[in-house]
Amino acid sequence: MAQYTKHPVSAPPRAPERESTGHLLLRGYIILVLFATFAHSAVYNLVGEIGAGIVLAAFVVVTLAIGIPMVSRRRPQAFAWRRLPWAATAYTVLALGSVAWSQWRGATLLTWALLAGVTVNALFIVHVLSWSEIVRALASAFKWILGLSLAIELWVALVVHGPILPNFFVRPDGEVNAHWYWVRGNLFDGERIQGIVGNSNLLAIISLFALITFGVRFAARARWRTTLALWSLLAAYFLVRAGSATAYACAAAAIVVLVVALLMRRTTTPGARTRLYVIFIGGAVVLAGAVWLLRGPLLSVLGRSADLTGRSDKIWEKVLERVAQHPLFGNGFSSPWVPFDPAFDRWIVDHGITVFHAHNMWLDVLMQLGVVGLVLMALAYLSLLWRSWFFAVDRPRWDLTSDREYSPLTLLPNLFTVVLLVQGLTESTPIMLWGWMLLVMLSFKIKSVPLVGVGERDRVIERGERARRVP
Repeated sequence: MAQYTKHPVSAPPRAPERESTGHLLLRGYIILVLFATFAHSAVYNLVGEIGAGIVLAAFVVVTLAIGIPMVSRRRPQAFAWRRLPWAATAYTVLALGSVAWSQWRGATLLTWALLAGVTVNALFIVHVLSWSEIVRALASAFKWILGLSLAIELWVALVVHGPILPNFFVRPDGEVNAHWYWVRGNLFDGERIQGIVGNSNLLAIISLFALITFGVRFAARARWRTTLALWSLLAAYFLVRAGSATAYACAAAAIVVLVVALLMRRTTTPGARTRLYVIFIGGAVVLAGAVWLLRGPLLSVLGRSADLTGRSDKIWEKVLERVAQHPLFGNGFSSPWVPFDPAFDRWIVDHGITVFHAHNMWLDVLMQLGVVGLVLMALAYLSLLWRSWFFAVDRPRWDLTSDREYSPLTLLPNLFTVVLLVQGLTESTPIMLWGWMLLVMLSFKIKSVPLVGVGERDRVIERGERARRVP
């Protein structure tokens, strides 16, 4: 029987190109690495500090086992050595060199191994995945964190009917400080929830990263957009229920930057961009001054004290005392502070728990690696902020064609960077673990692939997406 088709004979329909099994497994492994990095506190609470160290070491070994043969089979230039984030690399070298003058050598060596492991994984992810795949992998990791957070909150609230301690220890008799709990079981009582990561502030910032990632994929017309919208609702719910003032400030900053970037994309002349820069930079200065002058009332509205919940008088003053002892090269690298090291054990205590970072990434760097380290970290973040901004607002162009459409994916690095910088004012996580991974990963990727859609992996993915949308 004759068959008829609306497609011309010269262009028969073609199925989307499928990924190889090896690449699917590779992406699955990277999702696992991202999950373990962002949800590091969940791994710690589940298997303890020794188990968490073994997990990290195992990931580094597997990454090297996969990555070294891949690099050796290609040209040496394939790794784009000259595109490395050199300010971040110099900071890593300085951190290792600080062993020579460190006041806590054991903590320096231990935490530097953590820093190096995260750096290796970040460089590996950039080398093997395209921009589209990195965003997709981040979205998958965030879905696992959000989904497991909902599951454990429901389990604790409906089955356990009470808070649980790390490693599922049985609750002792008597009063226990609420800050010692992994999950407090507050899902239905209106209090702040912690999720699988065991920390409300961390759950809130991960939810914000998830909202940005899901939104970018939704705007890029990814498949299963209805499912993405549902995941976004869950992330927004966790962001609100976590009740983190820092996350709210990060979200406000990200919204402002997103609006400015979208307006910049609509301009057609350099003069129009200049006017927008003047308006928004001037407005930002005025707004920052107003927030600083009204910080007391604003913090009280958010349920926080004017000293930022004890940061200024309980933590920052003591950190500045150590900064004054060795201002140029610092006291020695340790991110995070190792709580069982004599130099940090019971040095600063909050709610009966030894504090493990300065709650300000700039003060933390200044105490550890002095002015030299502070300059290197500032260069690393300013370089990423600069590159990610123009990555977001400049129209993609690699030939004479100047009217290509913008990709929503190019907004993600800049929004992530803004969130990290704002968070760094009251937290030190942007210089350790997933914060450091994002810094290295985004810096290296923007320098090595400054245009979305240029690499071979991007072209394969785009052809597959176009084929799926053909009616």
